[in-house]
Amino acid sequence: MNLATKKKNYALPIAVMFLLFFMISFVTGLQNPFGVIVKNQFGASNAMSQLGNFANFLAYLFMGVPAGLILQKKGYKFTALTAVTVGFVGVVMMFLSGVIESFGVYLAGAFISGFSLCMLNTVVNPMLNILGGGGNKGNQLIQFGGSINSIGATIAPIFVGYLIGGEVSKASISHANPALYIAMAIFAFAFIVLKVVEIPEPRREILSKENTKPVNNVNSGKKYSALSFRHFVLGAFAIFTYVGAEVGIPNIINLYMTENVSLGGLGFAAGVAGTFAGAYWFLMFIGRLTGGVVGGKISSKTMLTFTSSLGIVLILLAMLIPESISFNMFGETVPMKILFLVLCGLCTSIMWGAIFNLATEGLGKYTEIASGIFMMSTIGGGIFPFLQGSLADNFGFLNSFWLTLVLLAYLLYYALIGSKNVNKDIPIE
Repeated sequence: MNLATKKKNYALPIAVMFLLFFMISFVTGLQNPFGVIVKNQFGASNAMSQLGNFANFLAYLFMGVPAGLILQKKGYKFTALTAVTVGFVGVVMMFLSGVIESFGVYLAGAFISGFSLCMLNTVVNPMLNILGGGGNKGNQLIQFGGSINSIGATIAPIFVGYLIGGEVSKASISHANPALYIAMAIFAFAFIVLKVVEIPEPRREILSKENTKPVNNVNSGKKYSALSFRHFVLGAFAIFTYVGAEVGIPNIINLYMTENVSLGGLGFAAGVAGTFAGAYWFLMFIGRLTGGVVGGKISSKTMLTFTSSLGIVLILLAMLIPESISFNMFGETVPMKILFLVLCGLCTSIMWGAIFNLATEGLGKYTEIASGIFMMSTIGGGIFPFLQGSLADNFGFLNSFWLTLVLLAYLLYYALIGSKNVNKDIPIE
């Protein structure tokens, strides 16, 4: 089958993949404003308010490798159908947690949703490449999908923030029900479409042929692995730290802006805080589009060096300038330090791709398993925001960004030193 001649028949599944790209970030992004909700509804601390986010990313640690194995053995369609089913169940549990007012059920829903998001992340990139016919067209579809991913992350905190309204102290999960209804509806629609349309499975055909070949040396490939490459190990840790910084910044922005002034916050309405958290993700959208344009001309090392350095400068400015220095936006007078934090979205936007390229350079046949390890490394998006929330509880919101500085400093180290491949003697064919 020539995919190039059949691609016009895949318009509907391509649209569904775009919807799933949106859902990955939208459902993940819900944990940002939900942190504000559970903090007020259940009396949680700043650290505890990040447990939903932690549960979401913890699922990646457990599901990263199994998701790859399911995709390899069962194919794209089965994996995608399973993922949207699990995602629907997870969102339903989050909805029920508001009905019965149970923090534990909310965490369980966030954890189950994380399983779905991990599986979807494993599916959507290669599936879009296949549906696009591979090559430049397939890559173009993936880039469009990544941009839609950023849109979902932008909308979630803004939408839920305005659903909560101005009285943050009375926020409850039931206020966010319209967002949960939308998530359930998209998952259900995606399941129906995926069930009835034909999805190509060329990779499974290749694997089936490879599995019929005799293996002459049972120890072949056992001596080395992706973890034998120092620059990959350091790169996996870079992803671990990067996702922590990427998620932690907007989450703390939301908590900082909505917290009562007497408790060290800024006392803004949830809708206003959600708008600024959403602006961070929107700048990631702009940064990713820009990175796609200049990515062919500027090396990943240069991009990561520049963005991590700029991120450090922006965080320092946010921490050090007086709160009295302000600006007007969205009809509100806001401390300038918030603007510097929001601008960090431009820096974090291109880091994933840059780190991935640097870490997998020269891995050859170990690249696929390396991708699975990368997926597990995203657990940093759950661990570091929780730690930052704990720092905010004990030392104040602004002081919690010292953790972000450490994470960005490691990324700068990786760009300048750690990304060098010192294991070129390892066979990769």
